[in-house]
Amino acid sequence: MTRYRWVAARRAEGFPTAVSCRVAGVSRQAFYDWVARLKEGPSPAELADAELVGAIRAVHAESGGAYGSPRVTAQLRRQGRRVNHKRVERLMRLNGICGIHKRRTPRFTGSAGTRSAPEDLVRRRFRPGRPDRVWAGDITYIPTGQGWLHLAVVLDIGSRRIVGYSMAPHMAAPLVIDALDTAAASRGHRTAGVTFHSDRGPQYLSRDFASALRRHNMRQSAGRVGNCWDNSVVESFFATLKRELVTQTRFATRNQARQEIFAWIGRYNNRRIHSTLEYLTPTEWEDHHRQPLEQAA
Repeated sequence: MTRYRWVAARRAEGFPTAVSCRVAGVSRQAFYDWVARLKEGPSPAELADAELVGAIRAVHAESGGAYGSPRVTAQLRRQGRRVNHKRVERLMRLNGICGIHKRRTPRFTGSAGTRSAPEDLVRRRFRPGRPDRVWAGDITYIPTGQGWLHLAVVLDIGSRRIVGYSMAPHMAAPLVIDALDTAAASRGHRTAGVTFHSDRGPQYLSRDFASALRRHNMRQSAGRVGNCWDNSVVESFFATLKRELVTQTRFATRNQARQEIFAWIGRYNNRRIHSTLEYLTPTEWEDHHRQPLEQAA
């Protein structure tokens, strides 16, 4: 369609139609057929496509520009639309609508700490299960105009929900302890028997963090040395955060970064659908899981 419009524009400028069609790579008959259809107005199929493009743009904007065609399709279906993923992909491509693409930049950690590392109790068993069985934690850094802001999170492996987090200019042990305490409080301090999994960073191997885990009656697990895949669920969360927010924003201050990360995590938990959760949000997945248990009780 764009080539026909180009020929029409050259024709309006006085160029011969035959020459313009040859340059554009279309036949004159096809061009004249397009002109005739244009005079008749859009077809029902074109009107339906235009209406769907509007819905696609709304979903795409709601996601902050993050969703690609699979998640856009899933969200449209959640809204009650019967749409084919190939059609959504085609319309997004034709209209220049695309998600934010993943950058593969795995981060490796070394072994350090003030005590021996605990056993790996998780062993990459990251499929969704029951909530509050295994939590995972890690730290990342956010650039701001005032210097680094460090973010520690606690993620429920069952639901992929961020149940606790903390932000500070430093990355000492109190940062991860505060994130753990926040997670425990958000779950009503029902933490007995929960396994906490992390890498072998010195913050997580500190005696202070071990004491915090004992205070919450939790078990500790740690991945192997220099292997980011042993904590890949949190690594994936950080990659999503940086792809959808951090690389798209310049934070002038640490306070601005805190506010925007706080809002983004709220959207992540309550509005961002996950393919691993059958295209539910973490909050919806937990609600669906807990409802049968509450009815049985």
